[in-house]
Amino acid sequence: MQCPCQSGLTYVDCCQSLHQGSKIAENAEQLMRSRYAAFVLTEIDYIVATTVPAQQALLNRKALQQWSVNTKWDGLDVLKFIPEVDKAHALVEFKAYYLQENKRMDHHELSAFVKIANQWYFLDPTVPIKLTMKQPCLCGSGKKFKQCCAPFLA
Repeated sequence: MQCPCQSGLTYVDCCQSLHQGSKIAENAEQLMRSRYAAFVLTEIDYIVATTVPAQQALLNRKALQQWSVNTKWDGLDVLKFIPEVDKAHALVEFKAYYLQENKRMDHHELSAFVKIANQWYFLDPTVPIKLTMKQPCLCGSGKKFKQCCAPFLA
C-alpha cells in the first residue's frame, strides 16, 4: 500500500515505523506528513503522542477519532517547509484534501512544530493554553512562554 502521506513510498517504508513508535520523525515535515497519514489511518494515539506533551491531556480524543473516521481523505500537498524558524521551531504549510458531498475540499494550514529533547512535536493552536506570557514555556525550553512558543500559538 502506498503511504497516505504522499511521499511516494510504501507505508511500510515510510510512516509505519513512526506510527508504531520504533522511529521518530527526522524533521517537522516528516512529522506533519506522518500525522496526516495517522488521520487517514485513524492512528489517534500517534496524533496525541506527537502533540506537545503539555497539550496532550487537553486533546479531545473522541473528536479526533470522529474527524478521522468520518472524513474521506483525498491527498496532501506540502506547500512550504521552513525547517529552522529558530533553533527549536519549524513551520510546515500544507493543504490536506478531503471529499465532502462529492466535492474536493481542502484544509489549508501553516503548522508550527517544536523540538523537545531531539524529538519534534506539533504545537496545536486549537488547544486552550492557560499560561501568561511570563510563565515558563509549555515546551520545557526554560524560556518564558512569550519568548518561545507563544508567537506560534497566537
